[in-house]
Amino acid sequence: MEKLSILIIDDEEDMRHLVEMYLENSGFHCFSASNGQEGYAILKDTYISLIILDIMMPDEDGYVVCKRIREKYNIPIIFLSAKGEEWDKVQALQLGGDDYLVKPFSPGELVARIHAVLRRSGITKTDSYIQVGKIIIDRLARKVSVEGESISLTLKEFELLLCFVDHQSQALSREQLLDFVWGIDYIGSLRTVDTHIKTLRMKLGVGDYIQTVWGIGYKFEVPVQ
Repeated sequence: MEKLSILIIDDEEDMRHLVEMYLENSGFHCFSASNGQEGYAILKDTYISLIILDIMMPDEDGYVVCKRIREKYNIPIIFLSAKGEEWDKVQALQLGGDDYLVKPFSPGELVARIHAVLRRSGITKTDSYIQVGKIIIDRLARKVSVEGESISLTLKEFELLLCFVDHQSQALSREQLLDFVWGIDYIGSLRTVDTHIKTLRMKLGVGDYIQTVWGIGYKFEVPVQ
């Protein structure tokens, strides 16, 4: 299997080299950028599996860079920052970040966070293409089609679909779905799950695949024809 590529965006050269060394030693292929503009150029021409993004940068800070990336890409993002206040973490996650790591950090923790985010995104699987009923999923390209028609999903909708597919016929509670898709540190209402499932059903057009299990939550099951 080819190495997954990670983009590191940080204005501190020493930090970029340090993170790159950690990740290369852990089996990843790295690209690095000193600012958002360099990062956008790399994203335009390169398939990236995950982005490591510093917050405190001149010109465009990490929040602005994240917002601009989210306008075009659903690539998972882990924020790095010396700012450890709760509001900083909440803002980063609300803007589309998938995790938040406070400097200084250990190499082991960084790699563990990366694997956790990739696992939730479903892009560490060796089986890139999956077909379930009328749905075809390309995990690596993060694309979905139903009966040959391309379906546009947000990152969380895509992760939610992968979670269901990986746990077919299993009844999953809203709490489990939050942990799988949003992470155990997510701060928010269980109704977030209901809202995303409602939209996912509508977009897929095969709403009967995602069944409500009263008193528990939901399960994914392809009806027998």
